[in-house]
Amino acid sequence: MPGHVLSEDVLPVPRKSSTSLKLGPGLRYTPPSTITTTLAGPLCIDRKKNAVWVENNSGRYIPQTNDVIIATVHHSSTDFYHCSITPHTTFAQLPQLAFEGATKKTRPQLSSGGLIYARVVAASKHLDPEIACYNPSTGKSEGLGELKSGMVFDISLGMARRLLLSKQKEEGKLVILEDLAEQVAFEIAIGRNGKVWINANSVKETLLVGKALQTTDDEALNVDEQKKLSRKLLRQS
Repeated sequence: MPGHVLSEDVLPVPRKSSTSLKLGPGLRYTPPSTITTTLAGPLCIDRKKNAVWVENNSGRYIPQTNDVIIATVHHSSTDFYHCSITPHTTFAQLPQLAFEGATKKTRPQLSSGGLIYARVVAASKHLDPEIACYNPSTGKSEGLGELKSGMVFDISLGMARRLLLSKQKEEGKLVILEDLAEQVAFEIAIGRNGKVWINANSVKETLLVGKALQTTDDEALNVDEQKKLSRKLLRQS
C-alpha cells in the first residue's frame, strides 16, 4: 500500500559494496535511508541488477530515469525532436545529437510519426522528460536508435517489465518468445512504457509474434499454457 516503509531485510544485497540500489516506479527515497512505497502493488526485485520496484498494471506509465522506451516522433525544433511516450505524458525531448557518433552533418533525419528506441536520461515532475538513443557513458547505441519497418503492439506495464528481466523464464515466467524463436526469426524491442516493436520476415509472422505476446499478457498464461499457445499459432501459420 502507498506509504509503507520497506524494511532492509526485503531489499536485495549487492555482490559489490560499491553497487548502489536502483529504485524503480512506485518507490521514494528519503535520506538518510528510508524507502517508501507510492503505489499499490506487489514488490518486485531483480537481484542481478540490484533493483527494486512496485508493479502496477492499472496505472499510467510515468517516465523513470534509465527506463528504455519506444517513442513516436511528433515534431522537431532547432535542436530537439519532440517525442510522444504515451498519450498522457508531455513530449519527451530527444537532442538531435543524442545518437551514436552523431554530428550536425551525420545526425539522423527523423520524420513525424517515426519510431525510436530510447533511454530516459532525465525525468522530473516539473520538467519534460529527456531521452537519448545512446549510452552517454560509452558513446555507443547499445541497440537504441530509429526503429525501421516492423509493427508496434500494446502490452501492460507489468508484461513490459517481465519481458525486460534478465532471465525471462526463471524470473518472469515467460517462455513464449523463446518457443516462437525456434521457428520464427524476428527482431524485438521492448519499451517500459507498454510498447513492443516486432519485425519479422513477413507481416504474417510479425502479427503472429505480436498476437502471442498480447494473448499471454491479456489471459495471464502460465508457462505450460504459453507452450500450448505457441504450438497452436505455429500450426495455424
